[in-house]
Amino acid sequence: MEFVGTNGDGDQPTRQRVARAILVNGPSTAAALAARLDLTPAAVRRHLDQLVAEGSVEPRDPRQVASRGRGRPAKVFALTERGRDRFDQQYDDLASEALRFLAETGGEAAVRAFAERRAAFIERRFPEVSAAYPEATPAQVLALVFSDEGYAATVRELPVVGEQLCQQHCPVSHVASEFPQLCEAETEAIGRVLGTHVQRLATIAHGDGVCTTCIPNAPHATPAESVEKPVEKKEQVTS
Repeated sequence: MEFVGTNGDGDQPTRQRVARAILVNGPSTAAALAARLDLTPAAVRRHLDQLVAEGSVEPRDPRQVASRGRGRPAKVFALTERGRDRFDQQYDDLASEALRFLAETGGEAAVRAFAERRAAFIERRFPEVSAAYPEATPAQVLALVFSDEGYAATVRELPVVGEQLCQQHCPVSHVASEFPQLCEAETEAIGRVLGTHVQRLATIAHGDGVCTTCIPNAPHATPAESVEKPVEKKEQVTS
């Protein structure tokens, strides 16, 4: 679903790009957004001011660092819940009502079975995507699988420990806040395809800015050559 603004002006397509860049890459400074989108810092700040005014984006103080240079650090801009709503599917309320009905008529087991069926895309897609991208690490393959499902996923390297799967967007976050079985089923499916225990450290459904899953190094896993660079997709892999 496209990000739809409130004023309908001619700048809206660029404003959508700014908002989507924050969605995909997480909280960002105006300078970082300008470089990423090939826009001038002044243009980005103008769009950010409008997004802040309409409640879609909020400025935040950056995380403290051990050593700071002169001057105040630049603020970062993050999507608000309202901003995320613009990208979410429009059937959240219907999905929640359906799951409540399922819980009332079938109980916890029925909700759990539904969550597992929905998460089945992970185990179904992982082998074929892995075969299509043999140079990718298991975590990078998962990022491709999740991104194809609308999660805007990336991978971050954790020295010594392993890797971290980061999902900047969750298309079912509002439903999962009421039915955590959806998140639990995804985490378990990730562990099964990797053959190792994984741990969810944060979820958008519980108010965090990004869903993060810690994926420890496994004996059979292929070492990452460069996890900071996203895997370039050659073509859409169909099931």
